Amino acid sequence: MEPIITFSIIIYSIITLYIYIFIAAIIGISKKNNAIMDVFYGPGYFVLIASSWAFHIYFTKSFTLRQIITTILILIWSIRLATYVHIRNRGKPEDKRYANMRQKWKNQGKSVVLMSIMKIYVFQGLVIIIVGFAGVWINVIDDPLLSLFQDPLGLTLWIGIVIWALGFYFETVGDFQLYSFLHDPNRTKRIMDEGLWKYTQHPNYFGEVTQWWGIYIIAIGVPYGFIMIFSSLYITWQIISVSGVRLLSKNFQGNEEYQAYQKRTSQFIPWFPKKEKK
Repeated sequence: MEPIITFSIIIYSIITLYIYIFIAAIIGISKKNNAIMDVFYGPGYFVLIASSWAFHIYFTKSFTLRQIITTILILIWSIRLATYVHIRNRGKPEDKRYANMRQKWKNQGKSVVLMSIMKIYVFQGLVIIIVGFAGVWINVIDDPLLSLFQDPLGLTLWIGIVIWALGFYFETVGDFQLYSFLHDPNRTKRIMDEGLWKYTQHPNYFGEVTQWWGIYIIAIGVPYGFIMIFSSLYITWQIISVSGVRLLSKNFQGNEEYQAYQKRTSQFIPWFPKKEKK
């Protein structure tokens, strides 16, 4: 496929994503609840990936099994995430993160609408592009002949599916166990340390990262796919060092029960808990 067509498909896909993001911005800003972007976030990946696949088919009149499976995996992930976030946020006021941003911008005399668009919606669109680019690359570059030449046995595809499925299990089950724990009226503990949470402090975050590494493994099977490692590295860094693990640990700072949980439980990669010293 000619480079100009490849570049055009990528640009068209990004434009489609931002049309979707703009719709989210209109809804969130009009409702004065920017947490709506959390619900739109997951499906944004599918919009990007599905657009790249649709434009590829339009220009080349061909598609591969690798493209179909990648698009389906991201569809499943995005539906699950959006559903979970919607259920978790339903009936609640705007998340305090966004509420604090809104108040901060007001205090600084800045336009809340403009800052919301740039700092929340445009920014999260960029995150979707970076993290999802491995999937875009699969849908843009792969074709039947290249796929057969690059990975004749399809090993990267099937290994990637297994890794993705492992991640999906940890994220889905981890979220379900935490939700059930938090909404149990009879619970006596304040810290969730059962089920998958017994083996890692963040099974849902571990699952999230693992799924994107699975997509990267699938991408290795297409030309120059190994370069797409930046997508998985970014989401790993983002979740561990910025918005996920680090932020949650900070929120529980000084909590003795949580500190004891941290000492006996693997921080990220699942492992057997340490035995408490007597």
